[in-house]
Amino acid sequence: MADDDTFIREVDEQMRQDRAQELWSKYGNFVIAGAVAIVLATAGYRAWEYYTDKQLAGYGDRFMSAIELSGQGQHDEAVSALEALAADGGGSYPELARLRIAAERAASGDKAEALKAYDAVAGDGSALPVLREIARLQAGLLAVDLEGFSEVENRLSDLAAAGNPLRHSAREALAVAALKAGEDQKALEWLNRIVEDSEAAGGVQNRARLLLDHLAGKGVTAEG
Repeated sequence: MADDDTFIREVDEQMRQDRAQELWSKYGNFVIAGAVAIVLATAGYRAWEYYTDKQLAGYGDRFMSAIELSGQGQHDEAVSALEALAADGGGSYPELARLRIAAERAASGDKAEALKAYDAVAGDGSALPVLREIARLQAGLLAVDLEGFSEVENRLSDLAAAGNPLRHSAREALAVAALKAGEDQKALEWLNRIVEDSEAAGGVQNRARLLLDHLAGKGVTAEG
């Protein structure tokens, strides 16, 4: 601090005495070079920040426009717009576009293609982890209709673990897949985990209780 104060006082004194040449010869190379570097770095950062914000806002507008097309029933046009965004968008918008494309495929009845699309996002290491998790969940939900229970279990068991924010939907899907496969005991286990979880939404718990009543009517009880 003492050295800094001395430097500042010396610069101030020399400026007041208008000894610019002496100041330059003594400190100029360092001061000017540092000042230029700071100015350029700040200007570059601000320019990039502005450019990035503007670009992302544009991608967001394109994404919402595609959603509007879908809401108007123009699904082919929506998919085309989303495919373009997936190809040249920035930020997380390409992954969001790919997720929406998969949803459009599923809504149109092409569940096999939708499953492939979700799997592609789930396996993309460059995508945000939360988007990959959502893609895994959506793929698992589709897999209930397309794959056997063991495949669904492999897809969703991690997401169904305690503490995972997607666990409630994952557990419900696992329970339904187990029921569909005749795995009543496994269905019972997953349903009980839903109703015993105080953080599960009311709707999920109510559906779980209905399925538990169904199993109880069949005489299915916990083993052991």
